[in-house]
Amino acid sequence: MPQEDKTAVRDERYNPEQVETKWSAQWQQDPLLYAAETNSTKPKYYVLEMLPYPSGALHMGHVRNYAIGDALARYMWMNGYNVLHPMGWDSFGLPAENAAIKNNTPPREWTLANIANMKAQMKRLGFAYDWSREVTTCLPDYYRWNQWFFLKLFEQGLAYRKKSKVNWCPKCATVLANEQVVGGYCWRHEDTLVEQRELEQWFLRTTKYSEELL
Repeated sequence: MPQEDKTAVRDERYNPEQVETKWSAQWQQDPLLYAAETNSTKPKYYVLEMLPYPSGALHMGHVRNYAIGDALARYMWMNGYNVLHPMGWDSFGLPAENAAIKNNTPPREWTLANIANMKAQMKRLGFAYDWSREVTTCLPDYYRWNQWFFLKLFEQGLAYRKKSKVNWCPKCATVLANEQVVGGYCWRHEDTLVEQRELEQWFLRTTKYSEELL
């Protein structure tokens, strides 16, 4: 019986650079690898994690959040579902604007650069997103539909203006939701007291649909 050559030692250490570069390149060759099937008879399943604010680079909190969604999407694929798992960028608001101001960069330039960087990070992490359905909320091809929807609400009398007391942050120079006021201070400017101001605001008649929303 041949004797095992104990002098030969097989290197079984994980080489992340080698392994991940190989598989990342293979995934890039098929951009529709994780796209939902158009004319499928499989049961449908929709997975959507919170779209990130492109105000910087991804951190470990992002990784945790999106790894959970990724695991769910893959689990449902493995169980025979036609899964829609898109990704996009919540890029129209204070987080991106404040970060741009802090870095002395025009908001559009800062935001689009961060989107490119964060997207590259997500691809390196191997998340199974359908990038063909990517949305960026600060671009016209997305927000024009928000405008269209708002106009429909206005035409039906479901959007209206009236004076109301609001939470006002002098440093943000904007209205804050109740959840953005922490102990009387702005959630982003902990040294700035929030003021109560009476301003004319837009409202939606959501109570008209109270029964349907139950």
